[in-house]
Amino acid sequence: MIYQYKLAGFNIVLDVASGSIHSVDDAAYDAIAMYGRAGKDEISDCITGRYPDITRDEALELMCDIEELVKQGRLFSADNYAGIPDTLRSLPLKALCLNVSHMCNMSCLYCFASRGEYGGSGELMPAEVGMRAVDLLIANSGGREQLDIDFFGGEPLLNWEAVKEIVAYARAREQEYGKKFRFTLTTNGLLIDDDVIDFTCREMHNVVLSLDGRPHVNDAARKLRDGSGSYSAVVDKHRRIVDARGGKGYYIRGTYTRENLDFVNDILYMADLGFTELSMEPVVAKPGTSYGLRHEDLPELLGQYELLAAEMLERKEQGRGFTFYHYMIDLTRGPCVYKRIAGCGVGTEYLAVTPGGKLYPCHQFVGDDNFLMGDVWEGVTNKDKREQFAGCGIYSRRECRACWARFYCSGGCAANAYNATGSINGVSPLDCELFKKRMECAIILRVAEETESRLR
Repeated sequence: MIYQYKLAGFNIVLDVASGSIHSVDDAAYDAIAMYGRAGKDEISDCITGRYPDITRDEALELMCDIEELVKQGRLFSADNYAGIPDTLRSLPLKALCLNVSHMCNMSCLYCFASRGEYGGSGELMPAEVGMRAVDLLIANSGGREQLDIDFFGGEPLLNWEAVKEIVAYARAREQEYGKKFRFTLTTNGLLIDDDVIDFTCREMHNVVLSLDGRPHVNDAARKLRDGSGSYSAVVDKHRRIVDARGGKGYYIRGTYTRENLDFVNDILYMADLGFTELSMEPVVAKPGTSYGLRHEDLPELLGQYELLAAEMLERKEQGRGFTFYHYMIDLTRGPCVYKRIAGCGVGTEYLAVTPGGKLYPCHQFVGDDNFLMGDVWEGVTNKDKREQFAGCGIYSRRECRACWARFYCSGGCAANAYNATGSINGVSPLDCELFKKRMECAIILRVAEETESRLR
């Protein structure tokens, strides 16, 4: 299977199964489109008729080049990966999301966690529960050396002392067990101070900072508890921690809703503030909400992603480039085939832990007892649920099997699928279309980068 598209002056041919990407001229683009449906002579005649400057010998040489790529498995290659998930369902645990706080000092319009409380009463994780979670991760990590822990909420800085104790506990066990912990903190930034900056610079691999862009957009959704906007309360604190980290190891993470379909303006606004590591996520919303994205918004949203790619190319040429999380793809070294098939490892390699020590497949399932998987003392006791997630991937979703982007999205987010369809093996049509456009743009950016490097 191949996928072809034209964008930003490039003609792209993607061989889906092998991942080979070809940037070609118009004649090659058309010839590849006809390959397999017409003979070599017929295609050559068509190409020479359509492009008068191409001789028949050149057209036949082009066909030979295409046939050679087919022989090399770089065009029209077969998908031979369907049996892999059945052999890899016992992958060890590699990451935990520690919900150290089910409390928040903000009241965001679109919060999937019910203002940070996940449908319950405000609760903070005792350090002992977090330490037990560290033990669980070590005990179930098998031969993995690199282990990841994300401190999440609610607002994790409301339980800052516990965070520091848990980190110290994990660090003290690294050498004993031959493990290396990598920590991430996700915060709204309100409580960032010198201690938070010093500790995160020393211990946190990554810090995720929430900001939605332009002040009026941010303040319409990201509100303090008194109903006022949060922009002025956090933007300088974000700058301080980013500067202290040398502009590395962070992301400014925004959310766009139906109220700012022109979200590229928010991304560019944050880039103009000096933030160069940016993410802007489509809102997760229940059907019927005023701010939730709708199918009729797709044309504008798809156009926004193309506009962003064009702007990024222009700004890079001007020496003002920035990184957009969803356009980061490695075309040469990863992820591995299994990750392309099975995705993030939700419910198997990755679990979320509540303040009370309950285990869920990920933070978006927390509070839904249909997805309760165990606790940090007994481990995963709901084996059937684990098996359901282990079998979740591109081959468990009918819609994915013929999709050109399946090895990039790995079937998409199980939580979004569940919210949209009632099944973790479903597909959210809106998310699917947005993802495919992001991948088209991401590929264009990488091709442009490779082309530029070759011209130097």
